[in-house]
Amino acid sequence: MRTVRDESGTRYLLLKRSSDASLVRDPETGERTHVPNDRLEPVEGESPLETAAAAVSDPVRRLLTAAHDDRSLGLLVELDARGPLAVTDLLGSYDLCESDLHGLLGEFRAAGLVTEASVAGQRGYDATETTADALAALDAR
Repeated sequence: MRTVRDESGTRYLLLKRSSDASLVRDPETGERTHVPNDRLEPVEGESPLETAAAAVSDPVRRLLTAAHDDRSLGLLVELDARGPLAVTDLLGSYDLCESDLHGLLGEFRAAGLVTEASVAGQRGYDATETTADALAALDAR
C-alpha cells in the first residue's frame, strides 16, 4: 500500500493499480473511488499508516499521542472535568510526584491539550477545547 495524491493535493491510500486507473481510498471518509493514473502521483516520505491515521480527528490523535498511560490520560480527564486546578491541588490530590506532574503538563502544553491558568492566585492548569473535543469523541465521560 502507498500514499498517493491527486492534482488538488488530496491524499489517498492506493489499494489497487491497473493500467489505466487506480482504486484509492480517502482515509478521512473511507470512500473508495477509481482515479485515472495520470492524475495521481506518489507521496514520498509519508507512510501509508500515517495517511490512514487521518481517519482519526486531530484532537483525538493529539490526545492519543500525548497520553502514554492511564495516569496521564486520567490527568487530562480530571483537568477537563474539574479544572482549572492549582498545581498544589494536583500534587495533593493525585499520585504524581512533582517532576512527573510537571513533565506531563509540559508534554500536554506542547500538544495543545492544557493551558496555564491562575487559580486563586496560584499557578495552575486547565484542559483546552482540544482536550474536551477529544474526550467527547472518545466518550470518556
